[in-house]
Amino acid sequence: MDEAVELWTYLARDPLLWLTVTLLAYVTAERLSDLAGRHPLANPVLIAVILLSALLLVTRTPYPTYFEGAQFVHFMLGPATVALALPLFDNLTRVRRTLLPMAAALLAGSLTAILSAVGLAWIFGVRGETLLSIAPKSATAPVALGVSEAIGGQPSLTAVLVILTGITGAVMATPMLNALGIRDWRARGFAVGVAAHGIGTAHAFRVNSTAGAFAGIGMGLNAVLTAVLAPLIVALL
Repeated sequence: MDEAVELWTYLARDPLLWLTVTLLAYVTAERLSDLAGRHPLANPVLIAVILLSALLLVTRTPYPTYFEGAQFVHFMLGPATVALALPLFDNLTRVRRTLLPMAAALLAGSLTAILSAVGLAWIFGVRGETLLSIAPKSATAPVALGVSEAIGGQPSLTAVLVILTGITGAVMATPMLNALGIRDWRARGFAVGVAAHGIGTAHAFRVNSTAGAFAGIGMGLNAVLTAVLAPLIVALL
């Protein structure tokens, strides 16, 4: 046991350890999700978060130590967000045909995401920078963190809320859309992308390629609109 502790202490000094652990956790989570038949509750991101959190607790590893090694994944969020332009370009003809309904859905979805979250928090007595941190929670992480910082929120709290929003959306999307009788993959994907950003988009791609493409479009457009609407709405509070 002492030798195992000494080995872990030695390995923990290398920042690359946590990058490797993060990738292994996600690969394991993907495998477990496959074994569960891709059940909505077996979301790979949720499983990976649980696995990593358990490991950090057991090894008593501070988050800054973990992030020092895993920050490359965080860095890749930026290029991944920019790459969302590809689904938009590939489906440009189809987007033009449904431009008006998509614009209406985007505006309604973005406003609902911001106003419902901020409104409920306000009712329950949340104020100050905590309230401001909630506003951009449905945008993709790089945009949400930037908006949170710009309007006076706590980016670290916003990051947690963004992840929770994405996981919740990915878990609830399929059963909810099925219950509502929505069969159009374009509408399903776009709704998931607007409401649950990257995690929801990844889930949409697993379900259907068309849904995934429109989820990417919804995610990218919602990020832009949230960056515009959130500061305006917060300024009115």
